[in-house]
Amino acid sequence: MKRIGAFLLVLVFFSFSLSGCYYFSAKNQIKTAERLVSDLKAQGGEQKVPYEYCSAESFLNMARGEFDSNDYSHSKGFSSRSIAAAQAGLAEVKKK
Repeated sequence: MKRIGAFLLVLVFFSFSLSGCYYFSAKNQIKTAERLVSDLKAQGGEQKVPYEYCSAESFLNMARGEFDSNDYSHSKGFSSRSIAAAQAGLAEVKKK
């Protein structure tokens, strides 16, 4: 009986620690995406590369929504898509 209790305690501990890791990871990725989207907007991304800008902004909004719904893994996925779109837009703006 003690072994089962110890196992359940360890299981609960790991589940809480893993959910905390997703929380901070998603939060950091959202901050990075916000910074990149802001940089893209400052460099005229709305007019120069509208597709990349709209994609980055839309993915960022979805990431925020998932984060607010406590779905950190989906939030992290959407924020990484936002980062990729913003980086692509910044690369295109620098070419022009």
